[in-house]
Amino acid sequence: MTDSALPVVGWREWLSMPELNIKQIKAKVDTGARTSALHAFYVDPFQHEGAEWVRFGIHPLQHNDEFEIECEMPVKDRRMVSDSGGHCEERYVIETILTLGNYSWPAELTLTNRDSMKFRMLLGRTALEDRFLVNPAASYNIGKKTRKKRTRQDIT
Repeated sequence: MTDSALPVVGWREWLSMPELNIKQIKAKVDTGARTSALHAFYVDPFQHEGAEWVRFGIHPLQHNDEFEIECEMPVKDRRMVSDSGGHCEERYVIETILTLGNYSWPAELTLTNRDSMKFRMLLGRTALEDRFLVNPAASYNIGKKTRKKRTRQDIT
């Protein structure tokens, strides 16, 4: 696909993660970040049929710590990741389907506590590569909110 044929996303987009039962989460599109990151306020590893899995909790709505979704996924990897402040931490990596508008694809996500960040999801350049172009002056080019005011049913 040539660059001109790629869809254009804005610097922030609404996306969903059907395997995690998240209908909508606001993501910051960040070409400076290699990997995508998902807010997980706790991460508990466990064994499932001889494989390493993680159970984690997500607060998908910014500024709402009461509504949470608990997820379980197989661990794809564990990696050392540097955040924007230069701090390194080991993170669990999962792979799940991301949906942005009419586009769906598998992507790797690291799990980390993003309580202090403005966005609960960071969409990194590896997930964007060969799929989208980024217009930093645009917002919500592809992923749209389903309603003006979101409720719990909108995101789960």
